[in-house]
Amino acid sequence: MRPEDYPPQEPMSAMAKSYHDEVMRRGARVAGDEIAYGADPYQSILICRAAKPDGNLLAVMHGGGWTNGYKEWLAFMAPALTAAGITFASVGYRLAPQHVFPTGLFDARAGIVLLRERASTFGADPARLFVGGHSAGGHYAALMTVRSVWEPGASSGLGRLRGCLPISGVFDFGPQSGLPQRPRFLGDPAAQAEAPASPIENIKGTPPPFFLTWGSEDFPHLIPQAKRMAAALAAAGGTVDQLELAGCNHFTASYEGGNAEGRWVGRAVEWMKKQ
Repeated sequence: MRPEDYPPQEPMSAMAKSYHDEVMRRGARVAGDEIAYGADPYQSILICRAAKPDGNLLAVMHGGGWTNGYKEWLAFMAPALTAAGITFASVGYRLAPQHVFPTGLFDARAGIVLLRERASTFGADPARLFVGGHSAGGHYAALMTVRSVWEPGASSGLGRLRGCLPISGVFDFGPQSGLPQRPRFLGDPAAQAEAPASPIENIKGTPPPFFLTWGSEDFPHLIPQAKRMAAALAAAGGTVDQLELAGCNHFTASYEGGNAEGRWVGRAVEWMKKQ
């Protein structure tokens, strides 16, 4: 789909518009199959098949501060991953402020459930389903991963995920988050507390493996969040790999996901294959 085929979203900031233009340029030649998991155009998935699938399936969610973005934003990651045998999927979700938490989370999870159900038709093994994403998408990936262990009803469709690979994700919305302001996707503070949305507050039982990535020049509140998330996962008995991308900021860190010769792809592929 093209951005103009979607319902309008919030006006983008200058930084978001620059990012949008760059990732759309990088992914312009990427082709794949589209499937819908709901009636809204944002409730759709782009699937890129590997020529020689190894059974692994990575489903990612885009960033955009929960108010902007399209599944097409992360299409540029597909070629490097499919060349390594990974089936790639980018999952869209409805955006705030029209749709506040937990709508976007439940959307993303519904897309992942559909991918699990159809994994074998893409040459993937439903038992080898990984999730990831950038920024807000990394938040949704982390939250559904830790909640997949214990959330009532989640196991019937989502099941326990094989692992999680957030890039510059958000893991905490509480007093220690360092966020400059309360994100609008959380909705009315009188009706929605921060804890249910914070992955770090939802680790119960032994979590699936995590591969946490951030840029050395990332937003200053996200680097300590990632390190605290790693410590919390390890304290719960989980296995955690970490990668700091030297010289990368919040936006350029995601570009490493499409660089076959870069620092993220090789590490991430090797990590998935050994889980």
